[in-house]
Amino acid sequence: MSKRPPDSRRKPAAPVPVAAEDRALFLDAIGSVRRLESDRQDTRAPPPAAEPVQSRRDDARVIEELLHPLPSSLDPDAAEPLRYLKNGIAPRILLKLGRGQYSVRDELDLHQMTAAVAREAISRFLGECKARGHLCVKIIHGKGLRSKHDGPVLKALTDRLLRQRGDVLAFRSARFNDGGSGAVVVLLKGAR
Repeated sequence: MSKRPPDSRRKPAAPVPVAAEDRALFLDAIGSVRRLESDRQDTRAPPPAAEPVQSRRDDARVIEELLHPLPSSLDPDAAEPLRYLKNGIAPRILLKLGRGQYSVRDELDLHQMTAAVAREAISRFLGECKARGHLCVKIIHGKGLRSKHDGPVLKALTDRLLRQRGDVLAFRSARFNDGGSGAVVVLLKGAR
């Protein structure tokens, strides 16, 4: 026969009856008393002060969205300039790129290409440019004026592909005399 381990959740012992005489003597000694609503004391720490975490997140998201253009599918204006800056890159890089302070070493013209051909051409072009050490390049995607209701197809494709590449540090639409919103100047990450 096995012994049961002692139960740590034992019921409290029944109170011992107190004689009326002892009760009266006790009440005289302590004076008047009032009954407590509960004999349990709340030992929890007070909750932390409310903090507007979601409000702060919303504000940060608005700022982030203002720094990046709308997706082309939501962009009613085909001439909307493109801008992108990879996280951790100094904003002055984008300013220099827009001012033409980097020398464009090579360019690719996507006019008359289908989306599938353009996708392959962009990938091949950027790979070749990196291999040759040409880290500032221009891609001419056009303004999509003949795309009719589809919007600027090659512009949207270029924007999406460049954002997905890990070797693209920044890009923005070219200066007016270099193609404006029909071309994008790209800054690539060099080999280390």
